[in-house]
Amino acid sequence: MISNARMYSVTPAAAAAWAEIFNWVQARAGVNFEAVAHAPPLLLSDLWEREDLGMVMMCGLPLARRTRVVQILGAPLPSLPDYGGKPHYRACIAVRADSPAHTLADTFGGVAGYTLRDSHSGYYAFRHHLLKHHGSDGQYARTVGGFLNAHEIILALVDGKIDVGPLDGYVYDLMCATWPEFASQVRVIDRTMAAPIPPLTCSSDLPGQQVARLRAALRDVEAEPALAEARRTLCLTRFVAMDAEAYHVQRYIAARVDESPVSW
Repeated sequence: MISNARMYSVTPAAAAAWAEIFNWVQARAGVNFEAVAHAPPLLLSDLWEREDLGMVMMCGLPLARRTRVVQILGAPLPSLPDYGGKPHYRACIAVRADSPAHTLADTFGGVAGYTLRDSHSGYYAFRHHLLKHHGSDGQYARTVGGFLNAHEIILALVDGKIDVGPLDGYVYDLMCATWPEFASQVRVIDRTMAAPIPPLTCSSDLPGQQVARLRAALRDVEAEPALAEARRTLCLTRFVAMDAEAYHVQRYIAARVDESPVSW
């Protein structure tokens, strides 16, 4: 079985903190998973299709769309005030820091970027926001996709390849906390509706006793003094239980966007 925290290992400091927490949780639960990097340009969608998931972060939309059931071990509850004490997140819609745009409408007619078409925060949340609040997702002269992650969206904004693009809100917060000189190159001008934050998952055939011990160990992360610095680095309060049905909202949002006559 494998473990992977690539979704939110967005800086070296964040990656080290996740590794520390994952190692502690596994030791506490009495399991030992193989840590796989599955680094870019490998696609996370390929990782999520594996049948040997021991403790792997997974986007809520692929989770809701999977035909093979996975078990949810827990979801991170960020400590920042914007989260309101809930395991939810938003997509941040960003422009370059020196952009003249101050509202989303200011970017209309320009070039919009997005990540991959299986991503909630990097694709569907942005388009759904346009449909819900602006009546259409066809306001841009051109759209550019295929960026692997928020890091590539920021680089595209800085290089002038796109004028506006979405960032996973927790990714952006982690960048602001651990790599501010990079994050400060862009500016957030809008945010999408909240949705359940990506959870830690395991394959359906992981033995029930191991699942129970992993869930208990994740709950214990909050009070473990040795993990205080890791929690601070990750802006993390604790892990909370989540029901798989909570992620059906991502599937609904995707279906709504897929009905749009506009082609991105």
